Amino acid sequence: MKRELNVSALKNGTVIDHIPAKSLFNVINVLRLDKLGEQMMTFGTNLDSKRLGKKGIIKISDVFFEEHDINKIALFAPSAVLNVIKDYEVVDKMSIAMPEEITGIVKCQNPVCVTNNEDVMPRYSVEGVAPTILRCHYCEKITEGDDFKLID
Repeated sequence: MKRELNVSALKNGTVIDHIPAKSLFNVINVLRLDKLGEQMMTFGTNLDSKRLGKKGIIKISDVFFEEHDINKIALFAPSAVLNVIKDYEVVDKMSIAMPEEITGIVKCQNPVCVTNNEDVMPRYSVEGVAPTILRCHYCEKITEGDDFKLID
């Protein structure tokens, strides 16, 4: 007897698909999805994926992301796909693209960097993807994937 779990369709909201399974909780944290109010959220991890082997997915009702949030997703899931749902239909589908520059999302790992000692917004150039490699604009410190510390 085959059993399946059905997840209800979104009337309005966003689906973030093709998240590498190991990055799912990083995406949840960087978007601060644990701070959502009454919105319904469903997530799954280690789902079979032809493209990734194993993937994660997040479905959130009545939430739509701005460019700054999409850049946050790109840090941990540069292969993700964002689906915008309105009236149960996909009205926009976009592949996440890593921007050339990241601003105001992660802290510099260099304790003497100006961004850690003065009121200066951290800014990085993207040096690599998968893993994500960032170079601080001010002190040139390189930071990779799992070493990111998010700005509070």
